[in-house]
Amino acid sequence: MKRLGFVAALGLGALLMSGCDARDAMRFGWPEGITPQAQKMGDLWTWSVIAALVMGILVWALIFWTITFHRANDAKKGVFPRQTAYNVPLELTYTAIPFVIIAVLFYFTVIVQNDVEGKNDDSKVVVDVTAFQWNWKFGYNKVIFSDGSTYDGFEAAGNPFEVQGQVSGGAESEHAGGSDHGGEHGELPGPAGGRDDDVRDYLKFDKIETVGSSSEVPVLVLPTGKRIEFNIASADVIHSFWVPEFLYKRDVMPFPKENSTDPIFQIGSIDRTGAFVGRCAEMCGTYHSMMNFEVRAVSPEDFDSYIRFRQSNPEATNAEALAAICQAPEAVSTVPFDTRRDGGGKVGATGNPDDPTLANCTKKES
Repeated sequence: MKRLGFVAALGLGALLMSGCDARDAMRFGWPEGITPQAQKMGDLWTWSVIAALVMGILVWALIFWTITFHRANDAKKGVFPRQTAYNVPLELTYTAIPFVIIAVLFYFTVIVQNDVEGKNDDSKVVVDVTAFQWNWKFGYNKVIFSDGSTYDGFEAAGNPFEVQGQVSGGAESEHAGGSDHGGEHGELPGPAGGRDDDVRDYLKFDKIETVGSSSEVPVLVLPTGKRIEFNIASADVIHSFWVPEFLYKRDVMPFPKENSTDPIFQIGSIDRTGAFVGRCAEMCGTYHSMMNFEVRAVSPEDFDSYIRFRQSNPEATNAEALAAICQAPEAVSTVPFDTRRDGGGKVGATGNPDDPTLANCTKKES
């Protein structure tokens, strides 16, 4: 018992001296979620770990009990210990307990999974997400403003951009997402896997879009407190849409119908403002690790102003629209890949992800 007490005190001391508060400790290494679905997944993770720890402590206690009280000594020399083999009630208990644990975990997993995968028709913002080697394109398909009015931003389905030539090699042109490809919808890659453009009829294009490049991280502006729908698709290979604070990642597939995948998922809301890095979580080629984006969560009023500014100023850049609502015009949670060798690997994002607003700024009228 002294040894067990010493081990428990050591673990408690390590926790207290680590500087973590109780909420951080109870997440057991998971990021803090910013959506209702993330909160439920975090709770499932926390209680699953607690259940595993309880079982682990029980097993450790039984092991130490056996070591402590059933070890051989002079008084027990030649004495065969009492056996519990073929003890039917005990063996049934040992068999039943794991099944009960599995059933409970399965039940709560299904409950959370159904909530995470659940969809309804109450989304206030619908975003079309297109992943391509090695960047992202975001478009606003539909927006319901706070005053109840609706913006319909959908423009075309299919692949209306024209390929004006093939990428002729070079890491920079590839990283830029095919800078030799033109078109009214920005720079997108050429045919997927040698296929003709017209087979990519599942891609969606909107009037308001943000396209990333090798020199600019795309910033996806979203409102807090509103249900948001994502319609994800890949223009070439399999990618993965992942915002760590969503505690959820979703594979972005090319040809979703042929691959029997559902490209739509929803989040109930984003619970706080700020800047959150997004990543591709599926190995998709040479520049996979540099395929970052940023989710910029703003108040509903600022989001309405942002959309109306871009609607009224179709030639304005996304950076100008962000500055118009007094938000940092560039990503503050991540930076484009810096190929300069003299950077020493120390080039990092500047700004405060928790408060990416511009100081002493006056918002423009949309």
